[in-house]
Amino acid sequence: MKLWNPKLQEKLKEALVAVLPIVGIVLVLSFSIAPVSPSILLTFLMGAALVIIGMMFFTLGAEMSMTPMGEKVGAKMTQTRNVPVIIFLAFVLGVIITISEPDLQVLAQLVPQVPNMTLILAVAIGVGLFLVVSILRMLIGVPLPHLLTGFYVLVFLLTFLVPSGFRAIAFDSGGVTTGPMTVPFIMALGVGISAIRGDRHAADDSFGLVALCSVGPILAVLILGLLFNAGGSAGDTGISMNIPQLDTSIELWNMFTEGLPHYVHEIAVSLFPIVLFFGIFQIVSLRLSGRSLGRIIIGLAYTYIGLVLFLTGANVGFMPAGSYLGNVMAAAEYRWLLVPIGALIGYFIVKAEPAVYVLNHQVEEITDGVISANAMGTSLSVGVSVSVALAIVRVLTGIPVLYFLLPGYALAIGLSFVVPKIFTAIAFDSGGVASGPMTATFLLPLAQGACLAVGGDLTSDAFGVVAMVAMTPLITIQILGLVHKIKQRRPTAAEYALAAYEDDDIIEL
Repeated sequence: MKLWNPKLQEKLKEALVAVLPIVGIVLVLSFSIAPVSPSILLTFLMGAALVIIGMMFFTLGAEMSMTPMGEKVGAKMTQTRNVPVIIFLAFVLGVIITISEPDLQVLAQLVPQVPNMTLILAVAIGVGLFLVVSILRMLIGVPLPHLLTGFYVLVFLLTFLVPSGFRAIAFDSGGVTTGPMTVPFIMALGVGISAIRGDRHAADDSFGLVALCSVGPILAVLILGLLFNAGGSAGDTGISMNIPQLDTSIELWNMFTEGLPHYVHEIAVSLFPIVLFFGIFQIVSLRLSGRSLGRIIIGLAYTYIGLVLFLTGANVGFMPAGSYLGNVMAAAEYRWLLVPIGALIGYFIVKAEPAVYVLNHQVEEITDGVISANAMGTSLSVGVSVSVALAIVRVLTGIPVLYFLLPGYALAIGLSFVVPKIFTAIAFDSGGVASGPMTATFLLPLAQGACLAVGGDLTSDAFGVVAMVAMTPLITIQILGLVHKIKQRRPTAAEYALAAYEDDDIIEL
């Protein structure tokens, strides 16, 4: 088995296209209106290099391992035709992959009022239950808009009952728990289940699993907000400006080498439950050939290497730069310039989310090119750009997050009843996919740094960036669907000519 794959060169080009615009923006800012120390700049650049290499390995690894694993498990589960078995396996799988998600550990540390393990288990159970709901929806054929409407009405009813300190964090949790570990597997699971159905609506229903699984964490954290005392201030979060001060290149190298073992261990722990689940499935039911199994094993190695490098680069290199830039710009006289700059960063940063690549290409493949990866990418970029701009406005003004989320979700759910249902499913999936580790490690620190500079409340003002990033793609992707629907209704030039020809024939008769 060859560990080097020629496709790595192609993935490297894609990673460079995704990350270099962000590097360019930060460099322009650091040499103009937001000067940064050499320590921060060098840390950021080294982090960017690791992010690029990590993306290269991860995107290929997901194609080779996570996607086929999810498809084969989903297909085999459905073939059993045993609903209790399907429900049990779906619940266990949802819990396992959620606990495997690295960003969930970060979220747990940001909610000091709730013990870490309590929050992690509650969120994992929420995802497990909603994965069961998602799979039953696919098997029964329940329309996705009806379910989304009901669940989000429940979400917003609970939102008004919980203390304000839990609101933004609850919605943020829906984004961070559908990250690079969860999304490729869950989306492939949907493809595998829909392939067994074989009817003409199966492809439409293959999307929507991530959408519903994003609701589970929100409800879980809101329910915890009712059970635990959430009274607290920004100081309770323990967030501060973590700015590196480096005197030599050796200190820079040591900072990354000290952080690397943490992610080596974290990703190993995260991947182990999924690998164990698949291994048991392989022995008991799948029994794949040696060649197929070997490809998956190599893919898992790529996935592991990619996530370790990506998360090390993002957390160690990007986080200090985001915090410092947000703090410097918000403290200056031209603080409102941070809004368009945030929008520009948001437009490009979503392209560097590992799971976005998986979503875009799976959409193009499932729809036979009707919805192209480029159209998806542009719609996501526009959505995230708008969301980051609005999030910065919220940080600078202190406007409550519900003033944006309530009308935003109302519009998104309203659109779901008029656009083709495949666009609704893809749109709500994309919300969870867009709000991944790049959002958590660069955009959230950017908002936190700005919040500290203007003297805002970190709990209520800075948190909510992930929630905003998860919301706006629901609208932009569905607008793409509305445009597609209108174009389908509009007669082409050939159809106009045919109609005129037929009219002439009628007149002659």
